[in-house]
Parts: sequence; C-alpha cells; structure tokens
Amino acid sequence: MAGTKVANPAPLGLLGFGLTTVLLNIHNAGLMEFNVMILAMGLCYGGTAQIIAGIMEFRNKNVFGATAFTSYGLFWLSLCTIWINPFGSAAANGQAMGWHLLMWGIFTLFMFIGSLKHNRVTQFVFFSLTLLFFLLACGDFIGSKTTITIAGIVGIVCGLSAAYSAFAQILNNEFGKTMLPLCELKDKFIKSGQVRF
Repeated sequence: MAGTKVANPAPLGLLGFGLTTVLLNIHNAGLMEFNVMILAMGLCYGGTAQIIAGIMEFRNKNVFGATAFTSYGLFWLSLCTIWINPFGSAAANGQAMGWHLLMWGIFTLFMFIGSLKHNRVTQFVFFSLTLLFFLLACGDFIGSKTTITIAGIVGIVCGLSAAYSAFAQILNNEFGKTMLPLCELKDKFIKSGQVRF
C-alpha cells in the first residue's frame, strides 16, 4: 500500500551484522575454535536478517541501506556456503579466500565513502569493516596467523560498533530523545535525524 508506514529496519540489519561479526572474529582473534554456532549465526542472523532488512530498505527508498544490508546478508550466505561446501568441489584455499575478501574490501571501501553523508557511528562501522576485510585478505594471501588475529580484534570492535548503532536507534526511537548518541551530521543540507544508516 502506497501510504503504509514501515518501521526502520536498520537496527535489525545492524544487529544481524554486528553480533555475527563479533562471534566470527572472536574465533579469528584466537579466543574460540570455529564451530557450528558461528555457521548457524551466519546463515540465520548475519545472512537472513540482513536480507530482510535490505528488502525493507528498498521499500523505504533507502538505496544505501538496501544495498548494504542485502549485500552483506548475501556475503554471509556465500561465506557459509564456502564453509559447508555443498557442491563437492575443491575447498577454497588461502589464495581463493584472499581474493574473495579483497573484493568485499573494495566494495566496502566505496560504501565507506557513501557513509560520509551519514552519522559518525555509521562511518566508523564502514571504516573498521573496510580495514577488517583488507586485513583478512592480506592474512589469507600471505598465510599470516598474526594478521588474522589482528583482524579478529578489529572485527570485534567493528561488530560492537554496529550493535551500538542498532541499540542507539532502538532506544532513541523508544524514548523519543537521545539516549545513546550517534553523532549526527548537522549542516544546512542535512537535518539531524533525517540521516540514518
């Protein structure tokens, strides 16, 4: 229906991304073995929840949010497919994963540029995610566990920043005032509160 109001889907997408990213990078940082919990989170929350949020952002005519959430949701589904390897083909080696992550790093770099019109927390999410992808790609290309560990720490910070953005949007909306700041941009072209993820 043309006039139907749709709730802001960004917190759902940000939490799907953020919590799953934290859990995977706890593993990358060497604090936990890889296990089915990470795989399940990637499929169900990191993948599915973000795709739902992305489709809702299309409905809201938010090109940035729609592209980001749908793309990263599909990233999680593709990553889980690589891990499961249901096709019976050769498993992806370090070089293959390096190229995979490099492409996502380039994509995220351009999304970071787009985020410069959004609040500072969103900018930080995309900056740290860009750094995460490039570190992971580098770690896979050169086979460096140290680089992967550093990437894991960056990934935990990135995921937590996305979760913070989600909680801020939820609480600020519920209470009708700023409970957690997002550091909105304020200039003559952008009114505070109109710029969101």
